Amino acid sequence: MDALGHIAGSDGIEWRLSAASVPYRAALAEMEERNRAVSDGQGRELIWLLEHPPVYTAGTSAAAAELLDPRFEVVETGRGGRYTYHGPGQRVGYVVLDLSKRARDVRHFVHSLEGWVIDTLGDFGIEAWRAPGRIGIWTGDADGREAKIGAIGVRVRRWVTMHGFAVNLAPDLGHFSGIVPCGIAEYGVTSLERLGVAVTPEDWDRALIARAGGFLAALETPPEE
Repeated sequence: MDALGHIAGSDGIEWRLSAASVPYRAALAEMEERNRAVSDGQGRELIWLLEHPPVYTAGTSAAAAELLDPRFEVVETGRGGRYTYHGPGQRVGYVVLDLSKRARDVRHFVHSLEGWVIDTLGDFGIEAWRAPGRIGIWTGDADGREAKIGAIGVRVRRWVTMHGFAVNLAPDLGHFSGIVPCGIAEYGVTSLERLGVAVTPEDWDRALIARAGGFLAALETPPEE
């Protein structure tokens, strides 16, 4: 990925863009292996953009009652949060970065990750925001109500991050009905497609990469007290 060498702060980071769908368990195993390697000083940091076949994943706070219809494989994972759906038409970003080389602040990392996604959505004309007390990335839906367009879930082990974000480009939104997404039943889920914005995975990746320098720079600066 020599073409990405111009991104500020990206030296030593492996960028991986997967066009083919990657099974969730395989991606999780590879991410955990990379996390250990980075922790031990034996591997490069990684930012991996991909999509999965349909799967429900359970975070450490997942409640059994929120799995309404396990029509797809259900995988328990060590990330924070509750149940999340991944599938075709959704772009996932896995971020394996060493925070011991940056600001050692998990909240700051999550805030910066959210900002990266929000800024990229803005490049496609989608106004998105954080919502106090609600995990994820939110926007106004086609019906005027607030809805989730992106999910955030991370794990940090020995100051090395895992997991990351998922953004709904054009998934089958009906697949979310098998769970209570992130444990929030009173709000819906939307996508760029539902909002009338056609974005290919390649378009999304290019826009996200263009914003990566700002994200990485933010991680270098400790948050103000």
